[in-house]
Amino acid sequence: MALSAASGAASSKLWRLSNFLMAAFFALAGAVQVNDPDPGFWIVAYAVPAALTLAVSLHPPVAGNILWRSLLDLHLAACVVGSAILGYSLSANARKNILHEEEGRELFGLLIVTVWMSLCRSARKTLGGVHLAVVIFLSFFPFLMWLYIYVNSEMRASWPSHCKTLI
Repeated sequence: MALSAASGAASSKLWRLSNFLMAAFFALAGAVQVNDPDPGFWIVAYAVPAALTLAVSLHPPVAGNILWRSLLDLHLAACVVGSAILGYSLSANARKNILHEEEGRELFGLLIVTVWMSLCRSARKTLGGVHLAVVIFLSFFPFLMWLYIYVNSEMRASWPSHCKTLI
């Protein structure tokens, strides 16, 4: 029984830490949108999940709050619609690797938001096993992708000018 309680406390701390990392990622993703052609849309697209995940990081039971869940559901619906629109645009117009296309990077951003917010919505009080391993991996994945994209000079060469000026 004591071992189970200890593992539950550890998984709870890892869940909170993972949410804190994702809140930081979403905040950074929103911050770099200031020079985008449509910054207001993308700042909100990342600021909402940043606030929601920070709330879960600070107080996990907030995920059961009706206001928190309603905001999350509304944002998820908007992200799914945005992903469908970007996915259609990419399938009709993509000329190269989708990460080389601005719409492809935007789509990946919305997918990261959608997956993480879905995890937050469905997470139980304590996580364990494979679910916890997936959460930990996913909380580091966006940072690894950002690093990969940033150090890949071929990919940076294809960026539009507004993407080259901030970082």
